[in-house]
Amino acid sequence: MIVTIDGPAGSGKSSAARQLARRLGFQFLDTGAMYRAVALAGQREDVDWDAPDQLAQIAQKSQIELSQDRILLDGQDVTQEIRTVEITQLTKYAADNTQVRKILVEAQRKFAEGQDVVAEGRDQATVVFPQAQCKIFLTADEKVRAQRRFLDLVSRGERVTLDSVLDNQRIRDQQDEERRIGGLRKADDSIEIHTNGMTPAQVVERLEALVRERMH
Repeated sequence: MIVTIDGPAGSGKSSAARQLARRLGFQFLDTGAMYRAVALAGQREDVDWDAPDQLAQIAQKSQIELSQDRILLDGQDVTQEIRTVEITQLTKYAADNTQVRKILVEAQRKFAEGQDVVAEGRDQATVVFPQAQCKIFLTADEKVRAQRRFLDLVSRGERVTLDSVLDNQRIRDQQDEERRIGGLRKADDSIEIHTNGMTPAQVVERLEALVRERMH
């Protein structure tokens, strides 16, 4: 069974999807982390960000592994490194690159072969797994999302302000919506859930109930 969870930045989808997968005994596919890992690989190789072919070559040769709650890049744990503000801003170059996207979508589909998976991202229901048995779109008001992101970054030791996080989020939202391939779209058959005022535990419980309904 494939469950997709899409939504904008700060909607809480990553933590909710991870917890949901754990509760269901499914594999967790963090597709955003894969794009972040490509951006990190590009930064490490001092890639020319205006040369899409270079980044695509790096994506092709990079070994990206998802293991439990960790992400490995060429065998090295980069789970924390890919979550910095700098890598967040560079990730658009990977996400906007049609060649990189093709490489990663193929890898995502291969990951899910023969497995029960909770796949989280922007285009999981619309592009990667349109045949998914359960499609969910998580969202929340932009200020709620920015506050969540701000608290997450502060907990990681980043020096940021709430205003700067909100500004960056608005830019990301616009980029996500305008992206020609793999942009943020709600699939017609997705169930939309607004997480304003919901605790993380309540979100996971709601998701689990939806999925279990479709398992019978």
